[in-house]
Amino acid sequence: MTEGSVDAIAKFVFYGVMVCWCLFAVTFVLRIRPGKSRETRRDWNAMVGMLIQGIGYAIVWFYPLRRMPLGPLVPMPRGLEVALAALTLAIAVASVWMVNAAVRVLGKQWAVAARLVEGHKLITEGPYRLVRNPIYTGMFGMMVATGLAVTQWWALLVAIVVFLAGTYIRVRIEERLLRGQFGSAFDDYTKQVPAVIPGIW
Repeated sequence: MTEGSVDAIAKFVFYGVMVCWCLFAVTFVLRIRPGKSRETRRDWNAMVGMLIQGIGYAIVWFYPLRRMPLGPLVPMPRGLEVALAALTLAIAVASVWMVNAAVRVLGKQWAVAARLVEGHKLITEGPYRLVRNPIYTGMFGMMVATGLAVTQWWALLVAIVVFLAGTYIRVRIEERLLRGQFGSAFDDYTKQVPAVIPGIW
């Protein structure tokens, strides 16, 4: 495979990731205001986790830590560069699907803050059959895809650690609310379905 072909693939993947970012943002913009429902409980402490997640995002986008879009993450054969580029785009596409599907399934229960609403239901269908927190899975995937596309490898590793730390905080707080609401039904769900990353957490 020629260098020109690799560069063309890299550009295609880079713009593909940017399109995924636009779709990712649209999902949140269109759903930023959940349907009117009386809240029964809310925990604002989860916002600390959200702030830490935001720092993880900032690291992968911070200009001094960036490299040429889809330039080699580390020295590798061209074939591996192409494979990594394809993986990057696949992660971005899957992440957008995951977030969009999760928001649609949640409906009026979706919100930025950790909260329960009147008539709150334990959602276990759609992407919630794969992970308990598919929105965080999608957010993590978009960060990883962005890092693979434009960030230095060591900065991406730092961003992953920071983002997962913030996610851990949010998951603990939100799942405490759900456990208090649904009891053993939620405990059974947690035993069957991973929190964020299948096979890892």
